[in-house]
Amino acid sequence: MPTVFTPTIFMSTVFMSTMRTVLLALTAALFLSVTPVHAQTAKPAATAGTAKATFAGGCFWCMEHPFDVLPGVVSTTSGYIGGQKKNPTYEEVSSGRTGHTEAVQVVYDPNKVTYEKLLDVFWHNIDPTVKDQQFCDHGSQYRSGIFYQDDEQKRLAEASKAALDKNKPFSGAIVTEITRAGEFYPAEDYHQDYYLKNPLRYKYYRSGCGRDNRLKQLWGKAPE
Repeated sequence: MPTVFTPTIFMSTVFMSTMRTVLLALTAALFLSVTPVHAQTAKPAATAGTAKATFAGGCFWCMEHPFDVLPGVVSTTSGYIGGQKKNPTYEEVSSGRTGHTEAVQVVYDPNKVTYEKLLDVFWHNIDPTVKDQQFCDHGSQYRSGIFYQDDEQKRLAEASKAALDKNKPFSGAIVTEITRAGEFYPAEDYHQDYYLKNPLRYKYYRSGCGRDNRLKQLWGKAPE
């Protein structure tokens, strides 16, 4: 059953979206006050023996941790994918005019964790029933998606979606896109590992956005 947006729900959604902007501004100001403008914290890149997987599940702050805790995952990087503009900034993407969506790129060791496991973690951390939205964040820049790197990832992603459609614990249709991965642009450094660098602000945003409550409604429990 579609969510009915009463004035109270609408105002709550607007408030939390605004709060994310405020939290981000505070974080960026603090980061820039102590870090050179062009400084970047390098994360491990894909090397021989590793592979990449890219997933969009709304706010990328909330999508790093579920993969970081998996044995076999080497790194996660927040960034932008699926748009037209080269090297977009957060401000450009958040305007909804570049066509990108917030995403995480996962570097993993296929000998330690399978792509199928990554897909399972992805599904259980998103709401696949809504288009151009995840939780309190609205717009195409928050659409959910699986961005496959090759034909095998495409096959596995489509099989995973089909299996979920047959056995889903919720009634809504699955609208998550499955698209070939284009250029992935890492987000600004102050976005990376946000849940580690700013745990209180992260928890406040995540809770206020209703993410865990909605995940519990969909899947029977919220992710740990």
